[in-house]
Amino acid sequence: MEKEFDTGLVWFRRDLRTNDNPALSAALQRCTRVHCVFVFDSAILDGLPRADRRVEFIRESLVELDTSLRTMSGKPEAGLIVQHGLATQTIPAVAVALGALAVFAAHDYEPQAIIRDTVVSNTLAAQSIEMLTFKDHVIFEQREVLTQTGKPYGVFTPYMRAWLTRLGDAPPAQHAIAPHAEALTARPPAYAKPVPTLDTLGFSPTNLSALGIHPGATGAAKLIEDFWDRIDNYDQTRNFPSVKGPSYLGVHLRFGTVSIRQLVGLALHRKLARSAGASVWLAELIWRDFYFQVLSNFPRVAQNAFRPEYDQITWEQGTHAQTLFKAWCLGVTGYPLVDAAMAQLNQTGYMHNRLRMVAGSFLVKHLGVDWRWGERYFSEKLNDFDLSANNGGWQWVSSSGCDAQPYFRIFNPIAQSEKFDAQGKFIKRYIPQLAGLSAKSIHAPWLAKPVELAAAGCVLGRDYPMPIVDHAAARALTLQRYEVIRKSRQTSAALEQ
Repeated sequence: MEKEFDTGLVWFRRDLRTNDNPALSAALQRCTRVHCVFVFDSAILDGLPRADRRVEFIRESLVELDTSLRTMSGKPEAGLIVQHGLATQTIPAVAVALGALAVFAAHDYEPQAIIRDTVVSNTLAAQSIEMLTFKDHVIFEQREVLTQTGKPYGVFTPYMRAWLTRLGDAPPAQHAIAPHAEALTARPPAYAKPVPTLDTLGFSPTNLSALGIHPGATGAAKLIEDFWDRIDNYDQTRNFPSVKGPSYLGVHLRFGTVSIRQLVGLALHRKLARSAGASVWLAELIWRDFYFQVLSNFPRVAQNAFRPEYDQITWEQGTHAQTLFKAWCLGVTGYPLVDAAMAQLNQTGYMHNRLRMVAGSFLVKHLGVDWRWGERYFSEKLNDFDLSANNGGWQWVSSSGCDAQPYFRIFNPIAQSEKFDAQGKFIKRYIPQLAGLSAKSIHAPWLAKPVELAAAGCVLGRDYPMPIVDHAAARALTLQRYEVIRKSRQTSAALEQ
């Protein structure tokens, strides 16, 4: 049977796997010959630090992806074409050089990615080459799940109900690859090169391996196997940072070394077996879809508050704001759980989800720093940084986003510490100078008796800082800062009458 295209090019981006890959599956079924390419986009890489775990994760995942393509094709000369340059120029150039009639890729929903893809699509069209994109990163995208009035959801719980109703009890269908893999073809000699080293890309090795982070689909598979034995307890363990509760699959979802359809299918299977843990974990995966659709339908959230009235808030400014922000970034605020969370982020590129809420809330509602500053810092540090989820999380803690906590709800960092790290195990791991304090005193060292501090060998102000703000005073100032929201709503209500 004759296929639609003679030669096609699959452009891998954040879908670095062969299993259940919609763009790859479509290309293999619609093209006689298929090439595969990945571009280390200098438009992105040039803005990163020279030692970046995400670049190393991608690079190692590409080595595995290249091997997988060769194995599936049965052709040693096949494999992944890896380029380094501007994607907007490189993809059209490679497509033309290979004689491709179509480029296949997964949808991307981030504003800059949409601009990039538009440029590439237009350039390809000028060469009579089609660009075809496919849903991959989510179960339901953009406007697939709408309210009864045909509008996008801005509140999570009804969105989740509608999402689950649309999904039903059958796992999401996956995309066949292996039956069509013979279409994978040998690379021309000019492109038959190994995946470039980090050094060639201008980057240095990180502590990725020392952290036990295993890239690629095999790394994701190991985590799934491990989590499967713990998933039923997820609802009980997920909030405690010293406990092995999460799946730790965030970075794999970010770069597509695991299929979201596979994970939802696994979660649904356990949910239908009445697993409370699996039900809660599935809800977390739905939150991910929710934030993707928010970014797609309300792109202004990338720079502004989802609720416009929150852009009226006056945040701390100038040198004072910079000083507060620096203390938060370095984890020297004097609040142990917050500081331990920041240490975890800075040392590993990971932060426990409960701690993302605590640390984020502290920056915004204790220090009065614009949530966008924290969002930007997380975007630089998180291994699993995803614009939609990161933005959604920061707008949640600032109360400016979809289904966010009320502005008058302000996390007490001491109470959060006592509740979710009662014995101080997590704090002791990342702030060892406090390890000698009792479980009672470690959450607020400045309240400890001098004799206990002395016995612990800890001098406040030398070994560990005093709090940079007082909780009660910071809370009062935050309520005053957010007073503009209440007044704005009163004015809007009066105008509507």
